[in-house]
Amino acid sequence: MTKKKTKQIIRIALLLGTIVSMFFVPWLLVKAWILPLPDTVQEQLEEAIDHGFDGMIVYINQTGQAPEYYAAGWHNRESKTPAKPQALFKIASISKLYDAVAVTKLVSKGRLSLDKTIADYLPELVGKIENAEKITLRLMIQHRSGIPNFTDAPNFWAAPTKSFEESLALIQGKPANFEPGESYEYCNTNYLLINKIMDNTLGYGNFEFIQQEILTPLNLNNTFSSLNAVNINNVMSGYHVGYPHDLKADEHGMLATAEDVGIFVKALNDGSLFKQGEQEIYSSIYEYEHSGWVPGYQSFAKYYKDIDAVVVAFYSTTDPKLYNWNLSQIVNNRIVKIIRNKN
Repeated sequence: MTKKKTKQIIRIALLLGTIVSMFFVPWLLVKAWILPLPDTVQEQLEEAIDHGFDGMIVYINQTGQAPEYYAAGWHNRESKTPAKPQALFKIASISKLYDAVAVTKLVSKGRLSLDKTIADYLPELVGKIENAEKITLRLMIQHRSGIPNFTDAPNFWAAPTKSFEESLALIQGKPANFEPGESYEYCNTNYLLINKIMDNTLGYGNFEFIQQEILTPLNLNNTFSSLNAVNINNVMSGYHVGYPHDLKADEHGMLATAEDVGIFVKALNDGSLFKQGEQEIYSSIYEYEHSGWVPGYQSFAKYYKDIDAVVVAFYSTTDPKLYNWNLSQIVNNRIVKIIRNKN
C-alpha cells in the first residue's frame, strides 16, 4: 500500500470517527460552543439561561477594577422571582478549600500533623477502614487514601445521609480502592474524616475555627455552615432535571454568596489569607481552585493569573447525565474570553 493511499485511509477514518462521535455529543453542547461570543458577560448569562439553566450568578473580582456582579434567570422559578447576585448558594465541594486552609492553620499551630494517620487520630476506625494505620492526614487531603467514596453508594443522592455515623457506615468494612499514596481518586469520605479529626482536636465544631481564622479576618459575613444558620428565603432555589420540586430545603453543608467565595479565593491565591509559613504548607497539600456539585447546584471558583481575576459562577440546575456540568464549563470559558477581550 502506498503512503498516499495510507494517508487517504487515515483521513477517511478520522472523518468517520468525528461524524460518529458527534452523534453521541448532545447538540446543545455543540451549539453553546460554536455560537458567536457575546460582547458582555450579562449577555452570556442570558444565553446560558436559553440553554436551559433555571438561574445563574457570576461574580468577577479583578485587581484594579471594581467587583462585578451578574445574575440571570430565576431565584425561584415557581414565584417568578428574578435571580439575585447576592443570593446564598450551596457551594458543595468548594468548601474543601476552606477545610484545607483550616488544616493548614492547625498544622502551623502544631495541633495537627500531616504525617499522622487515621489510626492516630481515630483509633476506633482501625479494622473498619482498610489501611487506617497507613493513611495519613496528608493523603486524605490530597485524595490519595484509597478509601471508598461514601457518596458513590447506590441511590445516595435520593436519600443522603444526615450524620457522620450514617455516612461512614456506607463504606465501613469495604476494601480499599488502591494502596495509600499509589493513585488518586476524588473522595468525599476523606473530608468527612478530616472534619471529624478537626472537631476532635479543637473540642468544638471546626466551622467555628474557620469563622475565627478565615471568615472574620476577611469580613466574609455571608458564608454559613448550613441551612440552619440562614434565612432560607435568601437561598437560591435549585432544580434537578426530571425532578419537579425545588431542592433548596435539602441540607448539603456550606452556603455563601458568590462575592464571599470570590473574596476568599482571591485571598487564597494572593497569599493574604495566610500567616508566615502557612502558604508553604498549603501549597504542598492542596489546590487553589475548586468546583462543587450537589443536586440542583453547580459552583465554580477559579483564579486566572493572566487577567489577575477570580471568577465565581453558580448554576441552579443539574441533570442525571451531567450534560449541564459540561455545558456550564463551556459557559465559564466563554465568560473568561469576554473578560480577556474587554481587557
